[in-house]
Amino acid sequence: MPSEIPLIFALHGSQAYAERVVQRLGWQLAEHEERLFEDGEHKSRPLQPVNGRQVLVFHSLHGDAEESGHDKLCRLLFFCGALKDAGARRVQVMAPYLCYGRKERRTEFQDPVITRYVAAMFEACGVDRLLTLEVHSEAAFDNAFRIPSHNLSGAELFAEHFAAGLTDAEVVAVSPDSGGIKRAELFRRALQQRIGRPVASAYMAKHRRNDSVTDSQLIGEVRDKTAIIVDDLISTGTTLLRAAEACQAAGARHIWAGAVHGLFTGGSALLDSPLLQRLVVFDTVSPFRLDPALVAQRLEILDSSAAVAALLAEEYGVDR
Repeated sequence: MPSEIPLIFALHGSQAYAERVVQRLGWQLAEHEERLFEDGEHKSRPLQPVNGRQVLVFHSLHGDAEESGHDKLCRLLFFCGALKDAGARRVQVMAPYLCYGRKERRTEFQDPVITRYVAAMFEACGVDRLLTLEVHSEAAFDNAFRIPSHNLSGAELFAEHFAAGLTDAEVVAVSPDSGGIKRAELFRRALQQRIGRPVASAYMAKHRRNDSVTDSQLIGEVRDKTAIIVDDLISTGTTLLRAAEACQAAGARHIWAGAVHGLFTGGSALLDSPLLQRLVVFDTVSPFRLDPALVAQRLEILDSSAAVAALLAEEYGVDR
């Protein structure tokens, strides 16, 4: 028997993404109001009764041209609190991009562990479950949240996409740092299953001092192979560029790269580089920092709505 379909809200900036997901499920977005006051404060409230209902809220927590990640987080938390105050039975959040995922451990004396603080705020505002895509560290994510949470990996979608363009050349999955080895391994296994032949693995070993990379070394064989570098996000692009340079120096025949979240805070440096023949990101963050013409020419953007819709269909026990 199908379960109750939740009321679904999408806060400002996340409506287009949410629409793509709910259309696949045959659902609709519920109405809500968002107001910005003269002093910069804001309020958001549901316009449909939520008492006794299951509620799902979409909001991607990356900074954009209109709001910072802090603003979006605050707006989401206040809205979830309002839903609980109005009697919502269960509040679930779908955050395609979860902010502060990279500050999940102490790297200096008296450093904050902000991922844990964000988790505490979600819990304090009554969120019952959190769904997100490709967190920076799955172990840190699991440890930070006491409420049920789920991290949707991009490995299968990347494997499906890259497999379609592969010939008979040997392939190697590359992690740009040791922290992403598990992510690259998930991708390697998924790609190997799709293409039906072995996929090798390699990774970049970095040496750091005071949070700065002093030198790095490629571990693994890439010569004459198609090297596919996978990561959780692109910020400045330095990490992927360093890995691409190492693969080129080691004799890779082709160098491709994929990252779930394309922040591109460093501008177009990564796309301007001739090292990467292909660069792929998900649609969790709009590439607003880049020239649209360059995006159309150099960047492949994957639609993740089908994967999210499948996850929600399973979550709510409904037929698609």
